[in-house]
Amino acid sequence: MAERGLLPADQVRTITLDNVLVDTGATTLCLPIEVIDKLGLAPLKEVLTSTAAGYQRTRVFQDAKVSLMGRVGVFQCLELPGGENPLLGVIPMEELGIEPDLQKQELKLLPMEPGNTYYMAYSHKIHELDEFQNRS
Repeated sequence: MAERGLLPADQVRTITLDNVLVDTGATTLCLPIEVIDKLGLAPLKEVLTSTAAGYQRTRVFQDAKVSLMGRVGVFQCLELPGGENPLLGVIPMEELGIEPDLQKQELKLLPMEPGNTYYMAYSHKIHELDEFQNRS
């Protein structure tokens, strides 16, 4: 809203999180409801989530802007029950070009330079079913 001039820049909500767990078993960004409330994120939908404690219904919120290691992305986030540490899952890590180095117990940046980038786009020709049937 601030970028569109609908909100003064000094009213943009930010928070710095010091204890975020990198979780390769989590697919998305997961935040405690206290953090979501402080940021004023809007709910998007309710989903059934698989957790270590079993399945539960939880809410997904939109437009959480994450800045990490000089990279920035905007992600949906899953609501965690109160008091739990935020989780950084594989989708935001992949989008940001960050991967865990398990031996060193640290995060490393994937390359993003001409001729050597983690971003990939491939083109595939989609063949019509008739095209394959005519070959037999």
